[in-house]
Amino acid sequence: MSKWLYIVRTNCKNPDREPEFNDWYNKIHIPDILAGTPAFTRATRYESHGMFETPSKYLAIYEIESNDIEQTMMAHRENVDRLRAQGRMADLTNLVAREMYIQKAT
Repeated sequence: MSKWLYIVRTNCKNPDREPEFNDWYNKIHIPDILAGTPAFTRATRYESHGMFETPSKYLAIYEIESNDIEQTMMAHRENVDRLRAQGRMADLTNLVAREMYIQKAT
């Protein structure tokens, strides 16, 4: 089974609503993503310390275990579409970048 990291860099569109954004991301979004895409095994969020210049304030790292990452990401997109249709996606998210990494064999 291959291990992957899905890196998502975001900002909150409205700084006045940042507590709401973080509450939604931590208490609703991450549990929804983990529950709706079985290959997603863990998620952790970070906030920029400001030591280095970065275009995003927030970083989410999703750990994935999958031998077919294309199929896994298709299931993830379907899950996000389903969540959007259910009104569970926030309008506060400004997506800066997404990246995918596979663990290298040692």
